[in-house]
Amino acid sequence: MDYRKTNAPITTITRDKTDMASKTGNIYETVMICAKRANQISVEIKQELNQKLEEFASYTDNLEEVFENREQIEISKFYERLPKPTLISLKEFEEDKIYYRKPDQDSIKSE
Repeated sequence: MDYRKTNAPITTITRDKTDMASKTGNIYETVMICAKRANQISVEIKQELNQKLEEFASYTDNLEEVFENREQIEISKFYERLPKPTLISLKEFEEDKIYYRKPDQDSIKSE
């Protein structure tokens, strides 16, 4: 997913607990679904950022050489301005873009 084009809010907004729990029947289950998705998003964003910053990596042994690359700073600032992964996952949950499933209770009991 392209997180640059997300319409998730930048700041935290108040949400109705009953609306959030209506899809799963349990607010705690909703929170866990969104938390797991937020972790996935966080890992994806971190990998993408690391790949972009890897281009600017300096492998010299001289500690006195410190380069301030303007492009590197701009990339870092861009990722800092993105909505937090939690807000992105909540927006995805509200828009039914998160696939989740419950393990079958009968298969758990039979094991």
